[in-house]
Amino acid sequence: MQENGFFEEAIDSAQRRSCENGAMNFQKIFVPVAGIAAVVLAYRFYGWAGVTIVVSGLVMWLLLHFSRMMQVLKRAADRPIGYVDSAVMLNAKLLPGMTLLHVVAMTRALGELKSAKGAQPEVFRWTDATQSHVTCTFVGGKLAHHELWRPSP
Repeated sequence: MQENGFFEEAIDSAQRRSCENGAMNFQKIFVPVAGIAAVVLAYRFYGWAGVTIVVSGLVMWLLLHFSRMMQVLKRAADRPIGYVDSAVMLNAKLLPGMTLLHVVAMTRALGELKSAKGAQPEVFRWTDATQSHVTCTFVGGKLAHHELWRPSP
């Protein structure tokens, strides 16, 4: 019972940290502002030819990210939901701050949703053939906490 209290405290702590540092919000604001600034600077120094080159580069960058996301989801569609080859290896590879897309790419499977749909934090679980599982908590799309559970022999 104390483990659940620890788990809830870790989630609350992660939520507070994500709200305090605002890194996710900063990234959501910084990238579009940087893109607009690049277009404005390209126009100022090179005219419409510069704008064309910068916009082409931005569209290429967006297409690369979109194609990566589609490839990860295509691979995950072929596997059972919540399955991973080795929960212990997944636990060893996880780092705080990883995105959900990165974790799905590592496991090649969508996680089994354990929290209410659309609620924060999002809790996903991946289980292997030995019934060991890794429970991951994502706050704002970033990994805040992960926990490995192994059955007793």
